[in-house]
Amino acid sequence: MRIKYLYGIIIKNFLRIFMVIIVLFPLWFAVSSSFMDMSELLQRPPILFPSSFSLQYYQAALRVAPLLRYLQNSFIMSAGIMLGQLIIGSLAAFAFAFFNFRGKRFLFVAILATMMIPGESIIISNYMTIGDLRWFDTFQALILPGTASAISVFFMRQAFLSTPRELYEVSKIDGCTNFRFFLQILMPLSKAQLGALGIYAYLGSWNQYLWPLLVTNRNQMRTVQVGISMLKNSEFMEINLVMAGVTIILLPSVLIFFLGQKQILSGAFSGSLKG
Repeated sequence: MRIKYLYGIIIKNFLRIFMVIIVLFPLWFAVSSSFMDMSELLQRPPILFPSSFSLQYYQAALRVAPLLRYLQNSFIMSAGIMLGQLIIGSLAAFAFAFFNFRGKRFLFVAILATMMIPGESIIISNYMTIGDLRWFDTFQALILPGTASAISVFFMRQAFLSTPRELYEVSKIDGCTNFRFFLQILMPLSKAQLGALGIYAYLGSWNQYLWPLLVTNRNQMRTVQVGISMLKNSEFMEINLVMAGVTIILLPSVLIFFLGQKQILSGAFSGSLKG
């Protein structure tokens, strides 16, 4: 029995290591390729380690395209969408979790039903609205359409339902207003869920491509996902140059994910079993 148990542990660990290698290999390939010259990239069989770690392609990528400006635009857009989803989703979830009003269940089901509508089906109407407001090449156009999300309302409602309702009723008896209860009691108790939702919203908006492409025309307003295309030449593409740009773009999102993985693990499923 002990031998079978050891074999089971070895197989599980082997499978885990194998899956980690599969997941991390594209990231390693991008980073490794950014340090190789074209002769190394075209070598067959392919090599996994560059002969040197020169930063010349990173410097070239920053000269060809204003990647730092694109990073700034993406940061502003992602932070704005994240804050919008946290505020709007939390306030709406608070109403659905603690208030009783006519049509409450219908409204909640209607909000959840919007999750079944593909984002591409409403992109034309959003584009026309942005055009009517003359918001092209502005942060309002990049941020506002993404601030309201059904998943944020659902996620925070499930988190709030795990808070005992007696706590809300006692606070009302003590003269605590709804907004004070929401801000000073409910929000501190839901920090893990807020952190998980914030990271999810931030990374999702960071990787947006189609919407920023439609509503921005000036290079100064481009985001990283759109701006990376400037590193491609119409006749010849320098893979190492593109990979250097991709690595620069990946670093913020990878860093945020690793810094916030504790929040994701502790908050992603909290309160999800209570409805």
